[in-house]
Amino acid sequence: MVLVTAKLAAASPDADRAGDRNRMVEEQIRARGVTNQRVLEVMRRVPRHKFVDLNLQDQAYEDHPLPIGHGQTISQPYIVALMTELLELKPGQKVLELGSGSGYQAAVLSGLTTNVYTIEIIQPLYEKALRRLKETGFPEDRVRRGDGYLGWEENAPFDAIIVTAAADHIPPPLLKQLRPGGRMVIPIGPVHATQRLLLVQKDVQGKVKTRSVLTVRFVPLTGAGER
Repeated sequence: MVLVTAKLAAASPDADRAGDRNRMVEEQIRARGVTNQRVLEVMRRVPRHKFVDLNLQDQAYEDHPLPIGHGQTISQPYIVALMTELLELKPGQKVLELGSGSGYQAAVLSGLTTNVYTIEIIQPLYEKALRRLKETGFPEDRVRRGDGYLGWEENAPFDAIIVTAAADHIPPPLLKQLRPGGRMVIPIGPVHATQRLLLVQKDVQGKVKTRSVLTVRFVPLTGAGER
């Protein structure tokens, strides 16, 4: 969705810190092995500093996550790019994000496909993400407050699902809502400890296989996913 990222990029007289984003992409993302050109380009376009509070905007392009309140974070730029690349999104495919957080990941996804749905369980974060995404042209009815563990059944199936909080198992509702041939990226492991970032693939017969990509640390999935 070029419209979303174009609106974001036109919003500030300081060129939205394009130089900072270029350095972020080259030094933090491409250098670590992310090669999908569409992903690299959208990471260059979306102004990450617009998705954190004013007092943290000077750190927005640094190589670490940032707090967004309520015990949640905006992920490190490299992790955002890697998880996005693993989805292998094609234009027009339908993707579900669990954990809207700041709204940044949804804005990045919207640079790759027009069919993005995002869920946030924490009311104040939902309100912030909704406001920020609406300002970019993101459809309001595709941002929902709810329990991401349960997915978004009325809009299923999804070609891709991305989970931005850690669970100790793959939520069965999400597997059910993943289209045959689809891909899911999710951190799995103990809360407040090291987890494994998994790529989950469902083949056309519905058989599921998983691959561990790397170790990560995410905040825990809440709602029905809490232990």
